[in-house]
Amino acid sequence: MYHSERIIILDFGSQVTQLIARRVRECGVYAEIHPFNISSEKLRSLHPNGIILSGGPASVYGEGAPHSTTAVYELDVPILGICYGSQLITYQLGGEVIASDHREFGRAELNVILEDPLLQDISPHSIVWMSHGDHINQLAPGCEVIGNTVTSPLCCFRHKERRIWGTLFHPEVHHSQEGKTILSNFVRRICGCSGNWNAEAFIGSQLADIKAKVGTGGVICALSGGVDSTVAAVLLHKAIGDQLHCIHVDSGLMRTDESATIERLFREHFSMSIDVVDASDLFLSRLANVSDPEQKRKIIGKTFIDVFEVEAKKFGDAKFLAQGTLYPDVIESVSVKGPSVTIKSHHNVGGLPDHMNLALIEPFRELFKDEVRNVGRLLGIPEWFIERHPFPGPGLAIRVLGEISEERLSILRKADDIYLEEIRNAGLYSSIWQAFAVLLPVQSVGVMGDERTYEKYAHSAR
Repeated sequence: MYHSERIIILDFGSQVTQLIARRVRECGVYAEIHPFNISSEKLRSLHPNGIILSGGPASVYGEGAPHSTTAVYELDVPILGICYGSQLITYQLGGEVIASDHREFGRAELNVILEDPLLQDISPHSIVWMSHGDHINQLAPGCEVIGNTVTSPLCCFRHKERRIWGTLFHPEVHHSQEGKTILSNFVRRICGCSGNWNAEAFIGSQLADIKAKVGTGGVICALSGGVDSTVAAVLLHKAIGDQLHCIHVDSGLMRTDESATIERLFREHFSMSIDVVDASDLFLSRLANVSDPEQKRKIIGKTFIDVFEVEAKKFGDAKFLAQGTLYPDVIESVSVKGPSVTIKSHHNVGGLPDHMNLALIEPFRELFKDEVRNVGRLLGIPEWFIERHPFPGPGLAIRVLGEISEERLSILRKADDIYLEEIRNAGLYSSIWQAFAVLLPVQSVGVMGDERTYEKYAHSAR
């Protein structure tokens, strides 16, 4: 997908690098993350409007510390360093960074001491969040302080002649009360971005891209019942209509009425065709006597693939496979820490055989979860579905601790229903990220040897 405006974030290992990207996107500007050691040629080819250097746990002067190429400063685009990023700017441009006697962690009051577009429209004494073990002892030549705190006199600076800024604090976290304004100032005022990145613009461009890519071919979409695959299916149907074939596999490990709800949503609300395949007997037979959670995941993943392959062959016009891959799935494999180990090993279409020869369509590979939800809202998907709690690919199998049986699944479904109903009745469902019941392998109540353990049996025997 082409982006006329783009902010590049170089990842130096911060736990909140993804949060920087999300905050920039909330400002209406598209942002994407790349590893710190991206080549200067690749970085230049992305035509960024601005570059943000993330934080990170290393010390810039430490052995093996991540350093980006100094060519980044020659691209003639605005640069903002955050925490480690600001220290790296200082170090690479000739300043001094040293270890602090005590790590600074927590809130601090930022005092604005010079007018600057980065700090425009924030209060003269703004609360920011610090988290660093090193501090800047001497700014690089040509730099000057624009904001400070009592304990960090050089914590916010700019270069006098070049478009380079640095903050030792983290504007991306919510503890920095006006951090979003600071980031907006950087991407909108300093980088000159117009702020046209939004769900509506995304839908328009994706509809055009999908139509162009698919042509007259058929597309198969595996509907898990989750938000990502559901929104993807509705988007695809809007683009190509009946060229889309949706398949939902009922594994027998779903929540109460899960498959029926999915079928009803698509048939009645969107007038879309959906094939519901009842494979519960196959799944449960393969899971018989299996207790290990990871083994369950592998069995379920393999069974999904087997069932899906059979069903997909029924559509002779199929040329494409649609998946709900999200941006975190993509960037996790290229993070500063190296490729991650086994992303979503239990995903129901994560390992389809190569001989199926289906080209991938992944409309959300640039989006975060909350952005997918916003797309779903604009596409008319009901709010009750958009705000559903995440449900794992293996379903209830990993929420049954121990062996799986029809009886145990039935107990868990009922318990989960009651639990979620009470959370909704209390008005807490939308404020809790995820809540669910778990079936423990408990065979008795009370403490063994306590008379109350056997009370009901003692009374019935009298």
